[in-house]
Amino acid sequence: MASIRAVLIIALVGVLYLVLVVPQWWLVRSGSPRAVVIPRLFHRIVLWALGLKVTRRGQPSTVRPTLFVSNHVSWIDIMVLGSELEASFVAKHEVDGWPFFGTLARLQRTVFVERKARRTADHRDLMIDRLAAGDSLILFPEGTSSDGLRILPFKSAFFSLAERRFDDRPLTLQPVSLAYTELCNLPVGRRWSGLFAWIGDQDLLPHLWRFLRAGPAVATIEYHPPVTIDGFASRKALAAWMQTVVAQGVSDAHAGRITARPAPPPGRVLPSAPEGDATVTVP
Repeated sequence: MASIRAVLIIALVGVLYLVLVVPQWWLVRSGSPRAVVIPRLFHRIVLWALGLKVTRRGQPSTVRPTLFVSNHVSWIDIMVLGSELEASFVAKHEVDGWPFFGTLARLQRTVFVERKARRTADHRDLMIDRLAAGDSLILFPEGTSSDGLRILPFKSAFFSLAERRFDDRPLTLQPVSLAYTELCNLPVGRRWSGLFAWIGDQDLLPHLWRFLRAGPAVATIEYHPPVTIDGFASRKALAAWMQTVVAQGVSDAHAGRITARPAPPPGRVLPSAPEGDATVTVP
């Protein structure tokens, strides 16, 4: 039954792709602001097919642009965050060449970056241009994926964007904690984290197949209060604070608790939508 379920999910995703790819391509080519709508719809339908429910604490920033800063566990993150946020991802350049997934990434206006230091300035300028145009971006500052239970240090070089001003105001950044907390109604611990986490040199297709056969699951997202770099001593201090906040959120999600978060410098928390818990499902 698990294999039949996986095949049916693949078939559904294929049909969705064929139906939506042409209108999305046209929206992207025409520069339409509605190009953010179809990717969210696509991701939400796929999550429904997977039986992957998203629970949410807090609310995403509505300021444009916002740089959403999240931990990175797996390719599954793209569907979960893509179903929630009207934003484009920042991804490694290799993704652009992946069959199917590369096309999906381009249709979501992903910003592709290389890890080579000599290209860092070019890619930073590309991200700055997108932010200056009012586009929000989703950044994974660990630079790679983790096992989903611990958070790797955030690379401060990514936070050079925060030193720029847009429309004469500092860039809004929002830390986001993402954790996969339940599988088949059981807590996800170290034993099952590998079904979600895609680490290192793992082959994508076997990992994808195992996940499709695994069964219903829950992803927990916490949107922390948005901040700016103003008041932090440096971008390294900003990166370290964000890493601490995101790590605490992931730890609390797995433990089923909420604890106090490390406070940013006084007066540097931006107003956001009222906080609350929610469960997002697709009818």
